[in-house]
Amino acid sequence: MLSQRRLERRPKSRSLWDTAIIGRAIADSFVKLDPRWQARNPVMFIVEVGSVATTFFWLRDLLAHQGNPGFEFAIAVWLWFTVLFANFAEAMAEGRGKAQAEFLRRTKTETTANKVLDGGQIVTVAATMLRKGDLVRVETGELIPSDGDVIQGAATVDESAITGESAPVVRESGGDRSSVTGGTRVLSDWIVVRVSANPGETFLDRMIGLVEGAQRQKTPNEIALSILLAGLTIIFLIAVATLLPYSIYAGARQTVTVLIALLVCLIPTTIGGLLSAIGIAGMDRVMQRNVLAMSGRAVEASGDVDTLLLDKTGTITLGNRQAVEIITAPGIEKKDAYRIAYLSSLPDETPEGRSIVTLADGVIGGNGRVELPQGASFVPFSAYTRMSGVDYCGRPLRKGATEAVCRFVQEHGGHVPPSFQEMSDRISRNGGTPLAVADGDRLLGIIHLKDIVKGGMKERIAQLRLMGIRSIMITGDNPLTAAAIAAEAG
Repeated sequence: MLSQRRLERRPKSRSLWDTAIIGRAIADSFVKLDPRWQARNPVMFIVEVGSVATTFFWLRDLLAHQGNPGFEFAIAVWLWFTVLFANFAEAMAEGRGKAQAEFLRRTKTETTANKVLDGGQIVTVAATMLRKGDLVRVETGELIPSDGDVIQGAATVDESAITGESAPVVRESGGDRSSVTGGTRVLSDWIVVRVSANPGETFLDRMIGLVEGAQRQKTPNEIALSILLAGLTIIFLIAVATLLPYSIYAGARQTVTVLIALLVCLIPTTIGGLLSAIGIAGMDRVMQRNVLAMSGRAVEASGDVDTLLLDKTGTITLGNRQAVEIITAPGIEKKDAYRIAYLSSLPDETPEGRSIVTLADGVIGGNGRVELPQGASFVPFSAYTRMSGVDYCGRPLRKGATEAVCRFVQEHGGHVPPSFQEMSDRISRNGGTPLAVADGDRLLGIIHLKDIVKGGMKERIAQLRLMGIRSIMITGDNPLTAAAIAAEAG
């Protein structure tokens, strides 16, 4: 479920032994000494009570210069270390969730907003100061500060931080594509958003609440083992309690410190203290295979999985569409189509644009030069036009969505061949994305962008099928493309 999205939005994957997590876990180890917390684990509660008692007898004998303070001190140290280690293992299991919550909270508090006042004046305020009904203007490269609805303008928005889909979506006023989510990023144009949620009610706030409220849940096996350990602890506690009168009767009276040490040795202290550590070890083992387990319960439940849901973009596929060919329109020379595609993509810094330049460069012999020729001006992509390109020597060179480019050609007096739409649909049926290329009033061809399936993916899905696990692909792509990618991936 993890894929490399925009790094400015997501934190790097934390190592299991991240120093920040370890530091917080050490501090939490002392906080968890609270008896109300220890009472949840009967075995460790008994050990903590024994630690307190042993420490008391050591101080008493040390001040009274009697008994064996050195022996009692050693026992007390080992008992306290046992309790603290168990607390440390528990705190480590909870450390990741707390780190994630801190990142989300920092993202929320550091975001600013361009608030639109009644007179049209724009002031910069913290995103946390926005209230329901406020208007904010969001421009290219800025984060949308809060949940809301677009009331003016249109823009392409990167929602990968929320949906996991790397392909940007268009959000515009009116219709069913006007809703935006706080924390997503505007990639082109600008929009005015009416805030629809007060602080504490946004999607990001709900995410923080879920992460912070999610405590480490015990697995079914862990619960069953805890019950068994509690029963054994009671039995051994009764057995050790009877040793004191027996030792007095035999004339070899034993100190309370010795009896506590014996009890801790008899009860399943190691298992009780390492239950959390066992869960961490399981999570670490699957992490070594690039699988992120959020809890020990998830590791245990994975043994019962019979259906696997996989995101298409970034999981099944590489995530960035690559240009694989340019299909020319009837009567168009191949080199002409590749040359115009090359020129119109030179200023395009997206992975798709770079792949078009690389593809065309190999055909026209551009020698790797990626600079705009003198006199050319860049026309950036817009959510309104759904095209980009360059104006060169009085000629508008464009590439973009098939419908948008066909309309552009017709507006300039050009003709759209009847077979052109069929060419576009054929690429979609094969799992690709079509981009039309035009030189003013001439349609030159269609660029075939392909979502590349990761190497070995088909074989891995076949292995899952042999294990009795059914695989399902989830995507927001069009049905034709989705069906083709699903077939290619098996």
